Amino acid sequence: MNEQKRDLPDQEAPKSTEGAQNSSSSWKRLLAKKWVFPATYMAAAAIILTLMWVYQGAGTSKLDTNVSVDSSKSGTVTGNVSGPDAVATNAKQETMQWPVKEHSEFDVILPYFDSKASNEVRQAAMVEYGDTFTPHMGMDFARPDNQSFDVQAVMSGKVTAVEKNPVVGNLVEITHSNGLVSVYQSLAELKVTKDAEVKKGDVIAKAGRNELEKDQGVHLHFELRQGQGGQAVNPEQYLGDQ
Repeated sequence: MNEQKRDLPDQEAPKSTEGAQNSSSSWKRLLAKKWVFPATYMAAAAIILTLMWVYQGAGTSKLDTNVSVDSSKSGTVTGNVSGPDAVATNAKQETMQWPVKEHSEFDVILPYFDSKASNEVRQAAMVEYGDTFTPHMGMDFARPDNQSFDVQAVMSGKVTAVEKNPVVGNLVEITHSNGLVSVYQSLAELKVTKDAEVKKGDVIAKAGRNELEKDQGVHLHFELRQGQGGQAVNPEQYLGDQ
């Protein structure tokens, strides 16, 4: 009986050795396969890339937070973005001057016809031509001595018309950046040509005479219109005190 028990370990030992040998052989066969090392490398690379992506994402979030805080403190980012808008907002619009120098020395011999004015004022702003009375849609300037004078551009702009009209005389039209068109009639000695660029205060002609208002003598007929061929507006609403 004891002999049989002693024999049992001797019989089981080969089995244990054989199992270890089989396991070792299995690993060797696994490692011997060509796809094992590439697969292992790719798995490791994927893990490394994932860790790097997570790290970089955390760093970016932290950087964005710092930029936001700095811009709120210093105002640098806001200043750069809103800079052009601020310049455009603060830029002064060109004001309109009178079409004559020292306008206080001139007489307005025929005013603008204002439909809302009194009867008396409206009658004074009518032009008689033949047997017809027409509302005067501008302002006529003349010197007290009836002498000629320089006619000036009321604002900077482009000369869009230069014509010789048998009724209103020589005329010049200047289109301005604000959409208004200034019209100068009853001119002599024109000093500009069509498509020329003029600046505020440039002399564009001399005052002369025309057939429509021949009783007015030497004078300037001045109008303001909303675009070329547009409705006439009262110049006094736009002319400054300078």
